[in-house]
Amino acid sequence: MDYSLAALKLLCVQLKDARETSSQNALTLGGILFQRAWLQGILVFNDGDGNLILDDGTGVIHLSLSGDFRLRRWDLGMYVMVIGGYFVRTGETPIIKVHKIVDLSAFPDRESMWYLEVMEAYKLFYQPLIEEFI
Repeated sequence: MDYSLAALKLLCVQLKDARETSSQNALTLGGILFQRAWLQGILVFNDGDGNLILDDGTGVIHLSLSGDFRLRRWDLGMYVMVIGGYFVRTGETPIIKVHKIVDLSAFPDRESMWYLEVMEAYKLFYQPLIEEFI
């Protein structure tokens, strides 16, 4: 994992446009290289074996937990922030191999604030790069 590449603040719907590249085992989203995604949403599935599904209101993504994250209790309906390596899987839901996951359920305004954060990141950082790429 190349940690010099930023973890992009994204919505699940935006990840559908990500494309694999041949260099650095990275993906590209409108010309922006990345390996890790930063999402927030509600847990809608937990198989009890470290596999979760997160719904952010624009789509769903599979989360794969390892290490100490698997030992913690992750309840359905929790609102969480997750950062991890993003991997496209042919014919299956994309997956994030979780590096960080935090329960934000105690902060009821986090969900509405998240959409604003993603819009701000897009306007300030991603949009200028995408327009330059086009």
